[in-house]
Amino acid sequence: MLINRLGIGLSMLAMAFGLAALMWILWTLFSKGFAALSWDFFTQDTPAPGSEGGGLRNAIVGSVMIVGFATLVSTPIGILAGIYLAEYGDTSKFAATTRFVTDIMLSAPSIVVGLFVYALMVATVGGFSGWAGSVALSLIAIPVVVRTTENMLRLVPSSLREAAFAIGAPRWQVSLKVTLRSVKAGVVTGVLLAIARVTGETAPLLFTALNNQFFSADMSEPMGNLPVVIFQFAMSPYDNWIELAWGGALLIALLVLAINIGARVLFRHKT
Repeated sequence: MLINRLGIGLSMLAMAFGLAALMWILWTLFSKGFAALSWDFFTQDTPAPGSEGGGLRNAIVGSVMIVGFATLVSTPIGILAGIYLAEYGDTSKFAATTRFVTDIMLSAPSIVVGLFVYALMVATVGGFSGWAGSVALSLIAIPVVVRTTENMLRLVPSSLREAAFAIGAPRWQVSLKVTLRSVKAGVVTGVLLAIARVTGETAPLLFTALNNQFFSADMSEPMGNLPVVIFQFAMSPYDNWIELAWGGALLIALLVLAINIGARVLFRHKT
């Protein structure tokens, strides 16, 4: 009985410590970043060194484009790979190898992914680009979607598959229209969590998309993005840049929190 109470007490203490650290981070972000959020913050581009005003429009648009394309690439690949592993790969050596590679990719540092894409695309093509940044973020997001999709599909009762097979449905229809549809909320949750993870990645973009002080929608050129701008502005000696960096950090934190909370609410209501 005493050991049980001690375990519960330590668990509650750990939870309180984690919540306190989270609230401290959020309070710091709000207190230092909220002042930077204004109309100019969303409508003006990054200012020149030592100048006043400006905003992060080019970085925000660049991040949306890079992360958006990465999502378009990683979502279908991750979902289809997860379906294959769950529905067809029980005894396949290729599936076992795919799971092994997926586990490695999940634990691989993001800077390693950035260096890989740099050697594959930037060094060979001869220039940084938004496309290279999207590819790097895709390689980070795909394993998350694969694992989430596979785990959710394995929760589907075998009796549901057997009922679909009994009425003559082919296996591909059972996979797409029965099992996948029954866990679509969980799969969407995995996609949203993958987006939340790659939104704040800085290291891969330093080696791929780099940055652009000016507004650009050309994905074949270096593009401004929030993580790299925050990294560069936070290390600068200019107060205006530091304030914009806090505003960008707050914007990313709010976006990631919204995605995570929305994913969990969606998952809870649909299961």
